[in-house]
Amino acid sequence: MTDPDDLTPDPRQPSATPIRDAALRGAVVTCFVLVTVTLVRGYGDGWLLFWAALAILAGFLVAVPKRPLGTGIRSQAKVSPRSSVAEAVLAQIPDPVILVNQRALVIEANRAAYDLLAGLRPGHPLSFALRTPDVLDGIQEVLDTGEPLKVEYSERIPTERTFEVNIGPLQADVPDAEVQASVVLFFRDLTSARRLEAMRADFVANASHELRTPLASLLGFIETLQGPARDDAKARERFLDIMKGQAQRMKRLIDDLLSLSRIEMRAHLSPTQTVDLASIASQMVDTISPLAKERGVVVKATLPDRPVLVLGDRDELLRIAENLIENAVKYGESGGKVDVEVARVEGPVPQVAFSVQDYGPGIAPEHLPRLTERFYRVDVAQSRDKGGTGLGLAIVKHIVNRHRGQLGIASEPGQGARFTVTFPEAGAGR
Repeated sequence: MTDPDDLTPDPRQPSATPIRDAALRGAVVTCFVLVTVTLVRGYGDGWLLFWAALAILAGFLVAVPKRPLGTGIRSQAKVSPRSSVAEAVLAQIPDPVILVNQRALVIEANRAAYDLLAGLRPGHPLSFALRTPDVLDGIQEVLDTGEPLKVEYSERIPTERTFEVNIGPLQADVPDAEVQASVVLFFRDLTSARRLEAMRADFVANASHELRTPLASLLGFIETLQGPARDDAKARERFLDIMKGQAQRMKRLIDDLLSLSRIEMRAHLSPTQTVDLASIASQMVDTISPLAKERGVVVKATLPDRPVLVLGDRDELLRIAENLIENAVKYGESGGKVDVEVARVEGPVPQVAFSVQDYGPGIAPEHLPRLTERFYRVDVAQSRDKGGTGLGLAIVKHIVNRHRGQLGIASEPGQGARFTVTFPEAGAGR
């Protein structure tokens, strides 16, 4: 849009000032001639005086300079420096900020607010984008009382997030009456703090529950070695091996709990790194091949010839591949083989699928919905014998959720199990 202050007269256009001067001179000359004729004739009449006065008036109107176009609105078109600075500062605030009037219509908002509320539009009711009664009622309460208040606001799509909304009346000396009666909403993100609180509570609860058994075993063996088996070399060696296994189990359990907590802490932050999923699958197949060979399992990988790119965290995607392939080797070893595949999935939004198929005993249908729960095991004894912590699939599920993907599990008793993870392909409208 062109600024009215930038409009300058075109030198090629004729100026109106000479035309007005000529008109005025013509009117004066006309009046002079009429008066001269009257004097020569020795008398005048009403019509002669009327036309003389009309000629003078017409010349005067034409000669009065007119105000150039745009000068009347120039003062309104200019934006005060303070207003520009305020808008620039508002745009740099990382937390969402929204200004609404007394009818809860959106007056102004910063970029963070538009990113948080997709339906936010200037001039539209805030309720079109934010359907939280506590916040909307808080706006009315602030308008009625003039006192600020705090309201908690949560959303669960695409991930669970929690905000503390500070609602307060705008205190500014501005000429606009609508702005004077407006309300400011400031959103403070509490997601990380709440996740940290939940992580601490979950860690204490899970650790105290799962560590109780191995700790009790260690204490029992230590007391035995200090007492009846003090001088029994064979018993000492056997007990030390068991104690070592229990200590390793506790270490794996603590490592998995900490890993799960870290993933949950970052669940609301989508990864931005571009990663080749085919190379991750190939690397993990090579890493687990010695374990598979030891158990008599053949791992076959079917991978595309060219890179398959997704947006993700490489370490976390490696953790998905490790858990799924290792579980297939351990729990499906009776089938003798494991198939690993990476392929593109055509659709409205192109996706990439990573699947692991074993040919073991399979999983009963009643267990499938609960497989990704923490510490849920189909066979507790078998899981502990194979070194499982009951957290592997829970970790996979949380990593998949952070990457905005989907985890599918299909199995029938005696037919093995197939675990499939799908992610949006990088650059496919994500």
